Amino acid sequence: MNRSLRLTALNSAAILLLVQSHLVWGQQQPPTGLARLQANIERITRSVNAKWGIKIPLMVEVFRQVEAGKFALTDRVTMKESDKRPGTGVMRSLDQNASLTIKDLITLMIIISDNTATDMLFEKVGGTEPVNKLMQSYGLNTIKATGPTDVWFKAIAAEPDRWKFHTEGKTPFGLSSPRDLGKLLERLQKGEAVSKMASEQMIQIMRGQVYSSRLPKYVTGFRLPHKTGDFLPYIGNDVGILESETRHIVISVFTARHNGIGPNMEDAIARIGEQVANFYGWREGAAK
Repeated sequence: MNRSLRLTALNSAAILLLVQSHLVWGQQQPPTGLARLQANIERITRSVNAKWGIKIPLMVEVFRQVEAGKFALTDRVTMKESDKRPGTGVMRSLDQNASLTIKDLITLMIIISDNTATDMLFEKVGGTEPVNKLMQSYGLNTIKATGPTDVWFKAIAAEPDRWKFHTEGKTPFGLSSPRDLGKLLERLQKGEAVSKMASEQMIQIMRGQVYSSRLPKYVTGFRLPHKTGDFLPYIGNDVGILESETRHIVISVFTARHNGIGPNMEDAIARIGEQVANFYGWREGAAK
């Protein structure tokens, strides 16, 4: 029987484990099962100097409007020079007047975090309000699109001290708890985000994720559609679904206020993915 499990790492809302709490075993027996998994993840988080705390909600709203008949995935949009955004992505390197489909924009936004594609999609759906209303209708009240990427990049350009910019958090690049992002992924996996067909299409896009230096890095035995989010070295997130024939485990790992080397934080996220995959892979093998 296919079971869907949610593992929200590094936030107080986890249903399988609570990583931020500090366990004191004292004279008790060594931890077993999920308690051991939790202890292992805590050990990993302590090795990195960060506060352990995306574009997926926008993708869901785009698909909702497609199913509502407002436009089609095959519709084309033309990129103007003024549409180009800094940061991650390839569209800013293309010639203006490049023509892409809505599905192209979604794919670029998800698999390489293209900021130009993101803002063009925000414009297509009518800004942040429709995205926020959809998340509220799902009961995911911590998820909030705060503005297009253009607003964030202008704010950080105006602040000479980037560490101060990130620690103060006055201009967040979207808001969410790991738990609510995990719940949104659970909706996708269950076919309950917009529709079953739309959910399957969105997960298929996430399976094409290019960046593999975090959750999937050490994972074997599972397919792992996922979405990263970051501004290294200060912030690094990754959320995804460990997929196998018998179970699906949602993982949501958020970090913030990192003060160190970006690749070290990425590797810590990767080790969390490894711990979870090994734990459930072992359980799966033992059940056979």
